[in-house]
Amino acid sequence: MIKISPSILSADFSDLGAEARKMQQAGAPWLHIDVMDGHFVPNISFGAPVMKCIRKDFDGVFDVHLMISEPLRYIDNFVKAGADMITFHLESDSDANATIDAIRAKGVKVGISVKPKTPAEAVKPYLDKVDMVLVMTVEPGFGGQRFMADMMPKVSQIREWINESGREIDLQVDGGVNADTAKVCIEAGANVLVAGSYLFSKDDYAAAIKTLLPND
Repeated sequence: MIKISPSILSADFSDLGAEARKMQQAGAPWLHIDVMDGHFVPNISFGAPVMKCIRKDFDGVFDVHLMISEPLRYIDNFVKAGADMITFHLESDSDANATIDAIRAKGVKVGISVKPKTPAEAVKPYLDKVDMVLVMTVEPGFGGQRFMADMMPKVSQIREWINESGREIDLQVDGGVNADTAKVCIEAGANVLVAGSYLFSKDDYAAAIKTLLPND
């Protein structure tokens, strides 16, 4: 099953609650929340307090993507703010196994993410411990970037390993996803699509979400 996770980073910041409600009414099962610290990536977005404020406006999965240098320090904050899934970068400064264990101990699902220059092999040692792998299809830090099609072999390789593991692990892509690139991602093996600029720029969110899903 293909799941759409709209990135709130591209929403109208003056009314995030309303935007979250509109996406839920449009049929989005997940909401992607990009947390940036201005250090791990060259941009600052928002943190747990903002996320907590919109938790009441969305009943689906809060898909929290920590683009921060020390994710281990902040797990508790994001769990308390309502995270259902916390994804952190293997390139961060925190120990990966310790971070996975800390998230799991809070009863929240765990995701790991890799930047474009990080090889697929980096995620393989953790596939027995995580619920999702996120492959960045742009350089993390800013919305609206061009989709990197050369990340698709990485997606396909990770999908192969997931299938071999026999575990139910989501494979997410984030960056430059639109009606055309969504098809490419799905063909490569992704089953969770993060879309920000594409979805939030449309007048009809429900119709836009449908363009990302397979016709069958």
